[in-house]
Amino acid sequence: MFDLTDIDFIGSGLTRPECVLAHSSGLLIVPDWTGAGGVSLVSPHGVCIRHLASDRPEEDPLRPNGIALEKDGNILLAHLGDETGGLFRLRPDGTTKTVLDEVEGQILPPCNFVISDGGSGLFLTVSTRRVPRALGYRKDVDDGFIVHIPYRGAARIVADGLGYTNECMLHPSGRWLYVNETFVRRLSRFKVSGRGKLGKRQTVCEFGRGTFPDGLAFDEAGDVWVTSIVSNRVIRVSADGEQTIWLEDVDPDHLAWVEEAYQADDMGRPHLDGVQSRTLCNISNLAFGGGDLKTAFLGCLLGDSIASIAMPVAGHPPAHWTADIEPLLRARGIA
Repeated sequence: MFDLTDIDFIGSGLTRPECVLAHSSGLLIVPDWTGAGGVSLVSPHGVCIRHLASDRPEEDPLRPNGIALEKDGNILLAHLGDETGGLFRLRPDGTTKTVLDEVEGQILPPCNFVISDGGSGLFLTVSTRRVPRALGYRKDVDDGFIVHIPYRGAARIVADGLGYTNECMLHPSGRWLYVNETFVRRLSRFKVSGRGKLGKRQTVCEFGRGTFPDGLAFDEAGDVWVTSIVSNRVIRVSADGEQTIWLEDVDPDHLAWVEEAYQADDMGRPHLDGVQSRTLCNISNLAFGGGDLKTAFLGCLLGDSIASIAMPVAGHPPAHWTADIEPLLRARGIA
């Protein structure tokens, strides 16, 4: 198990860095809710450069939650608006393009996370149809879903009835899509077939008291590393669903208060926004990075920097690991 003294921090002045993308160059990319919204670029030396939407008014900002890196330095932003969502592309010059704002004739609710499907398109998660989304912080709410967005053709809902759909990730084999269902406390997976079609949901494991699974990443052995909001836990889940807690940072009395509210179906924003801890600031995401992919970078909801920790195993390289980002670096003046 890790100790809190093993944690280092990189960057400063970040605004809601919920998700971290690590690139082979050493660059980290995180969401940024400053102004009209966009991302911050964090160099290996901790220098932070904001890359915000230049063609949107601050009165109608983008609020990126999950982000994905494409070739040529384009960045996809899953928009977590107050009432509506969508998927947007942020170009190196700061201009934006709407990729998707409705599916099957319905305006998209606030969107959570986006990844490549490995070739034919993208997967986008929506946590809940309830507005405000805090109404979905319930163990009996199952109105989250997953959208497949093909590069050619119409987007469609490919999985529905999920308990607060959060981050999703392709298994290293490419044959399974894993997804965290935060408020039913479950890690699920779907068999992936041609053009983003998903099979029936299968339960990988269920989590117990104090665990609200948010982020996930695969290591080179095929195990899953899951982050839990509120309890600041990092949990390793083996292929057969066995769980090992490697890190935790939470005040026991605070966690008991949150747990009581959760069990009473009375959980709300104060339970997420007032986390009590020593070091970590409500971690929500884990990305393997560093030269050997043996450093974990932890996104968070409440901090202004990125926690990092040396891992006992290397991560599986993400799809964007060696993507060409030269246009982005040039546009932002990064050598």
